[in-house]
Amino acid sequence: MTIRSVVVGLGHYLPERVVPNSEFEATLDTSDEWIKSRSGIERRHFAAEGETTSDLATKAARNALADAGLTANDLDAIVLATSTADLTFPSAATMVQAALGMNRGFAYDVQAVCAGFIYAMANANALIVSGQAKRIMVIGAETFSRIMDWSDRSTCVLFGDGAGAVILEAQDGIGDKTDRGILSVDLNSDGQHRDILYVDGGVSTQTTGFLRMQGKEVFRHAVEKLAQTATTAMEKAGIANEDVDWIVPHQANIRIIQGTAKKLGLSMDNVVVTVQDHGNTSAASIPLALSVGVERGQIKRGDVVVTEAIGGGLAWGAVVLRW
Repeated sequence: MTIRSVVVGLGHYLPERVVPNSEFEATLDTSDEWIKSRSGIERRHFAAEGETTSDLATKAARNALADAGLTANDLDAIVLATSTADLTFPSAATMVQAALGMNRGFAYDVQAVCAGFIYAMANANALIVSGQAKRIMVIGAETFSRIMDWSDRSTCVLFGDGAGAVILEAQDGIGDKTDRGILSVDLNSDGQHRDILYVDGGVSTQTTGFLRMQGKEVFRHAVEKLAQTATTAMEKAGIANEDVDWIVPHQANIRIIQGTAKKLGLSMDNVVVTVQDHGNTSAASIPLALSVGVERGQIKRGDVVVTEAIGGGLAWGAVVLRW
């Protein structure tokens, strides 16, 4: 028998404040049409004053536990992907652990920016497959509104806040592509491209900093690298294009999503798209899209799902799983 990491619960949370594109027109040389035509984004959610990343993560986690019919102490671990943790330390994951009343197991953060959820899933899968844990909550949560330069129209209109969570559980499989659960993982990074997407502050400089991005360069790398990592992960899983039911990509930009699907030879009818409603929520975007995709009735038990993401680093990767 083969141990597989199977999704048994999921949930998401979005802050109450909805910010339409039109809200930026008063302070920036931009418009709803300009933003939509270049990104596909129509609105996003911003966290309230005093509402932190761990707050969003905790609410998504509670929804995932309810969906699975589990309690926090049924978990062995929490792995939280974020680049906008509440504090330098302790980890946001341990704050979620405390908020849930979980007094066993372990919790830690993973930081790979927009690829963070893919990296967190890979971490959790390795822990489950190796036998170190049987049930793990994987969360992606961000408050990117806190690192925006509100005078930079090329970046501040693109990002939003939110959180999504999945619960992975060890289950027996037969070891082929018909198994439910994670079938393959592919991870990559290349630090040479740091300057095209980064935050110009941090602990060592005693500043928070703002997000900086060379949009054209990011786009060029994104389509190529996302298609490459998805293809590699599919090959590892023994999955062909015709086997794929859904692509659930990082929701950064509709043009990147469309370009990647085209490069993979897959129809947009097979892509879960939420970028219009959430903007780019970085590590939260894939679990948010998974949760919304299930709510919509798109993703169903037994479906083959390919997730892929790229973020600052550059870091990118993909996970193939059967729902």
